[in-house]
Amino acid sequence: MHSLAILLIEVGALLVLLGFLSRLATKVGVSAIPLYLVLGLVVGGSGILVEGESTEFLEIGSELGVILLLVMLGLEYSASELVTNLKSSRAAGIVDLVANGAPGFAFGMLLGWGVVASVALAGITYVSSSGVIAKVLRDLGRLGNRETPTILSILVIEDLVMAFYLPVLSVLLLGAGLVQGGITLGISLLAVVAILIMALRFGDHISKLFSAEHPESLLLGVLGLTLLVAGIAQQVNVSSAVGAFLVGIALSGQVAARAEKLLSPLRDLFAAAFFLFFGLSTHAPDIVPMILPALALALVSMGTKVWSGYLAAKWAGIGVLGRWRSGLTLTARGEFSIVIAGLAVGAGAQPLLAPLATAYVLLTVMIGPLVARIPETTWFKNWALKQ
Repeated sequence: MHSLAILLIEVGALLVLLGFLSRLATKVGVSAIPLYLVLGLVVGGSGILVEGESTEFLEIGSELGVILLLVMLGLEYSASELVTNLKSSRAAGIVDLVANGAPGFAFGMLLGWGVVASVALAGITYVSSSGVIAKVLRDLGRLGNRETPTILSILVIEDLVMAFYLPVLSVLLLGAGLVQGGITLGISLLAVVAILIMALRFGDHISKLFSAEHPESLLLGVLGLTLLVAGIAQQVNVSSAVGAFLVGIALSGQVAARAEKLLSPLRDLFAAAFFLFFGLSTHAPDIVPMILPALALALVSMGTKVWSGYLAAKWAGIGVLGRWRSGLTLTARGEFSIVIAGLAVGAGAQPLLAPLATAYVLLTVMIGPLVARIPETTWFKNWALKQ
């Protein structure tokens, strides 16, 4: 059969399956991320895909998925909001970073994976899933709760930390020497800071390059600018994901709101391709021996996330039940953790990082929304109010 025909058949069939899984996840009330990962594992392990046909297409699609996930994340915040959140919740943000990055780093070192893979694992355990947590807050009707701004502040700070963490990880993955690595890292961080300053001072002028009244022009322009900046960022050894995130931050007002709506379908399509391809590229049999380590890591890091979220809400003056809701809501890890694992494994870091990250995310995405409901139970309310 012609290679184009094979490509169309395989990609078409996979998209249909992804569509069914998304619908199933919506009905059940869970994130579709673990279902996409499992589909990738099943399809990859079955050998039914023709090597070099749809896999290459999905690999490119997965790269676009990461870029679109990050630019959409940036569009949700303005540069001034990021700075405000950083100032108001910096103590909680520092505790969140240390408490939840430490388990991953220590775990990687205990496994003998070395510093680079351990730094990657620290990022995986540190960052919560904005998508999963937003869905939990909507499903449980907590968007108007007093603790919700605290939860959102933690998520915003984590996103900002990622803007600096990813260049550091990229330099480590390059394996450059101390001097060359320091120069590359300095250039990377300088580029991030420069773009943030430009977003703060000239964000309105950048937004004026586009018109919210012309959807087609806006879609093409914002997508083009995102890919352009992501490519330039990648060229100077800053992660393309960071470049995309900073483009989103630089846009504001009606342009950002309209661009978010226009890009959402593309984000959903290519993000699904990213999670699917990550599952495809993960050797399924390697996951089995990683289940128990992943479970141990999940229990420890979910515990530290509850503690750091509880403290953040306490410092914000939230009541006891709100503190527990804050901590338990933040436990799920998801899209960013997979992005970090994908970058690390793609650069040749510890190959077992992929199956461990897959099992870890699957566990936290399934357990997280369940434990977030615990504060609503009568027995927990009675216990918590007695403390």
